[in-house]
Amino acid sequence: MDAGSAPEERRLRRELGVFGAVMLGLGSIVGTGVFVSLGVAAGVAGPAVLLAIAIGAAVAALNGLSSAQLAADHPVSGGTYEYGYRYLRPWLGFLAGVTFLLAKSASAATAALGFAGYLLGLLGLPGRWSVPVAVAAVAGLTAVVLAGVRRSNAVNVAVVSVTLLSLLAFVVAGAPAALANGAGNLVPFFAPEPGSAPLPALLEASALMFVAFTGYGRIATLGEEVVEPRRTIPRAVVAALVAVMVLYALVGLVGVGAVGADGLSRVEGRAAPLELAARSFGAPVVARAVAVGAVTAMLGVALNLVLGLSRVLLAMGRRGDAPRAFGRLDAGGTTPTAAVLAVGVLVALLASVGNVRTTWSFSAFTVLVYYAVTNACALALPASARMFPRWTAWVGLVGCLGLAAFVEPRVLLTGAALLAAAVLLRAALRGWA
Repeated sequence: MDAGSAPEERRLRRELGVFGAVMLGLGSIVGTGVFVSLGVAAGVAGPAVLLAIAIGAAVAALNGLSSAQLAADHPVSGGTYEYGYRYLRPWLGFLAGVTFLLAKSASAATAALGFAGYLLGLLGLPGRWSVPVAVAAVAGLTAVVLAGVRRSNAVNVAVVSVTLLSLLAFVVAGAPAALANGAGNLVPFFAPEPGSAPLPALLEASALMFVAFTGYGRIATLGEEVVEPRRTIPRAVVAALVAVMVLYALVGLVGVGAVGADGLSRVEGRAAPLELAARSFGAPVVARAVAVGAVTAMLGVALNLVLGLSRVLLAMGRRGDAPRAFGRLDAGGTTPTAAVLAVGVLVALLASVGNVRTTWSFSAFTVLVYYAVTNACALALPASARMFPRWTAWVGLVGCLGLAAFVEPRVLLTGAALLAAAVLLRAALRGWA
């Protein structure tokens, strides 16, 4: 078998158009980033989290352009894992697959814990139930994904609709408080957490917020399942990114302006910062609406992550970088059953750790490495397949590596060690080519 191409296997059906792909992207993006990591990043950088949102969005936009043109040129499941094999070297494709599995499994675990935090707050239950509720949610969503992408997307559309309405309620209800208190809450603008210098804190917060934009990658990993991929994928990626950039900017401005960075970063034992901020608006119904929207958003994120992760594991199984059982589809040709089950187990195990900041920081480092490989693949595209200028991929590559250097040192070292061990193990078993 040629190392640069996947073996001939039955392919997934093309069932998603532009709208479905955009909604899958929104379902993956709008969730943990705005409902949980915004509070974590505010605790790291203070009011400068607003600038971190812009930096994270800019790097994500460049990566989105690289992902879009790669997925349009090579529309198969697997995302950058497949692109690394096709355009670079096999070990770089393998590295992308491993980083994706690690990063997005950690993101899915964070989403499950965020879901549990908001749900428990909504029901008035103690936070000690967070881990069991999170694990149960992962089990339920795994069952949904096993039903196939069409049913998964129907659930996703409903989830995204409720989430967007709740965030709109948060912005509208909090705007008066943000206008009244914004001047005081935004000064000093650079107010990092104790023990941190302003610039490193800003860049760490930017890395955390970058991850909040990366759900558009689900569109690329589902490239084998969208109709007219060269036209659908770029449109869906750009539309999803623009919508989320505007939304995050509005929510960040209102949140920090109304209650300050300190108020936004308080989680009180639960990963529910926007709900806590909404309580100060004097409109209990808004706080409840935010909690409901967060619950649906976390479910949407976890659903789409399990879906995307299973497709990468499917691609790795097809190529032999994972057990071959993960590369097989069910009898209907719609679901990689073994891959979905394996991903569900991995996410549930990570959720059982119960530490939101650690899982999100680990996700930030590994996903930045993943998109660094994405941009390197975009640089290797032939001129005939290029849809955007080469400088966009160069800036995206530098941005990813630069932000990755500013995550928590212990997370950076742990992540780097795990990735190096995985690549060396593959080299020992299969060689570099």
